[in-house]
Amino acid sequence: MSTVEVIKHVMLGSGAEWVMWLLFGLSALSVTVAGERWLFFRTKTERNVGLAQSLDRHLASGDYEEALALLRPLTTVSARVAETGLRMASRGVAAAERAMQSTLAAERALLDRRLAILSTLGNNAPFLGLLGTVIGVVLAFDALGQAPSAGADGPSTAVMGAIAEALVATAVGIAVALPAVAAFNYFQSRITALLDESETLSNLVLAYLSSDTTSHRGGTSWSSLEDRD
Repeated sequence: MSTVEVIKHVMLGSGAEWVMWLLFGLSALSVTVAGERWLFFRTKTERNVGLAQSLDRHLASGDYEEALALLRPLTTVSARVAETGLRMASRGVAAAERAMQSTLAAERALLDRRLAILSTLGNNAPFLGLLGTVIGVVLAFDALGQAPSAGADGPSTAVMGAIAEALVATAVGIAVALPAVAAFNYFQSRITALLDESETLSNLVLAYLSSDTTSHRGGTSWSSLEDRD
């Protein structure tokens, strides 16, 4: 028996039903990942109206303790990055900038976690559906090949059932892919927005750290703030 015949017999024996069950499982996985990521992003996108203005006001007046107190309770990416820069201010502007870049990289890794699953499902679910379609077409042609030994209604019924199974597999594959792609694109847009917000606060902190007048203002030193942390 040739390799092609072996593969054909495997397809005929298994049918396309297992492909659809696999797609249903992947759909459940996609929904689970999207829900978990949505809940996680809620903790990173808490709206703090006027955060940049409040931080700028505290830094301009020399209230560095108040600036850190403002940032500590927040879980947003921009707040975590800005807080790192303020805590590292006593080590110099370069050290603070590198610390903020390190924190930003760590936060981005958390934001990107599991998004590859959505991307993979969105790209490959249609191909799984196409595999089910191919299996259904093979079943249809096999039913046509058995026409001489079957009754008048036997072949047509088998062919129609195989074609319907093939079309259902294609539809399920597309139905699984579309929500996964939509969720992936949404989370990517949120990541871009979060990184832009963090860059805004990072530049604000660096602007004050780069100024000679912000080293010791209002009787508060950066080193004392670092010791208290």
